[in-house]
Amino acid sequence: MSLVEVVIRERVATVTLNDPGRRNAVTLEMCDEMSAAFTELEANQDVHAIVITGAAPAFCAGADLSHLGDSAEEGLLAIYEGFLRVGRSPLPTIAAVNGAAVGAGMNLALICDLRLAAKSAKFDDRFLNLGLHPGGGHTWMFQNICGPQAATAAILFSQIMDGTEAARVGLAHQVYEDDELLDAAQAMAEGAGRAPRDLVITTKRTMQDIRTAPTQRAAVHAELGPQVWSTRQPVFAEKLAKLQSKISSR
Repeated sequence: MSLVEVVIRERVATVTLNDPGRRNAVTLEMCDEMSAAFTELEANQDVHAIVITGAAPAFCAGADLSHLGDSAEEGLLAIYEGFLRVGRSPLPTIAAVNGAAVGAGMNLALICDLRLAAKSAKFDDRFLNLGLHPGGGHTWMFQNICGPQAATAAILFSQIMDGTEAARVGLAHQVYEDDELLDAAQAMAEGAGRAPRDLVITTKRTMQDIRTAPTQRAAVHAELGPQVWSTRQPVFAEKLAKLQSKISSR
């Protein structure tokens, strides 16, 4: 049985963690399969966006740390690679959090570009309750997405958020009925599917780079080069010609 299943539809790949008996806990084998799946999807010109979810009833119950071995540092870095590989993808990613996202499972959701949640989702930090310091960039990602108060409530005070609360504090972009979540994620991801793939990739890269721009003026100049590049692409010329034809026919 594959621990990571992939389905492609309408230029959107849905990647499902598939170990429901263990609530999709991350193992080194799952990390390897995740990395291989993303490498294959990124080479597929028909894939413009990726949705990540878990086989019911959980999104991801965290990392299996039973095999850290003698070197905890190397073992932790190896287990991090599953979600860090997702974070390195040039394609836009959506986490469709359909159940419990615990510890490293939260890291997987946090590292995606967008999070959508089912009402029954559970964002459960849990690191401190396990006697474990957060890792994998968890505190940095959480605070940058939600701000220090929501992150503090979850990390230091063990607040567990359902999908509705996650949306309220900005951890999730939107919340859906459980049976509507994957369709909603597919529909949102298809927005990237309708745009040229290289434009989607370039725009995501610009958005990542521009977060550190010191001023609006710097942001204008950072976007200028990629925008000029886009005006020289055939798809822009085609769409502009259609627009001009539509206007002239009125």
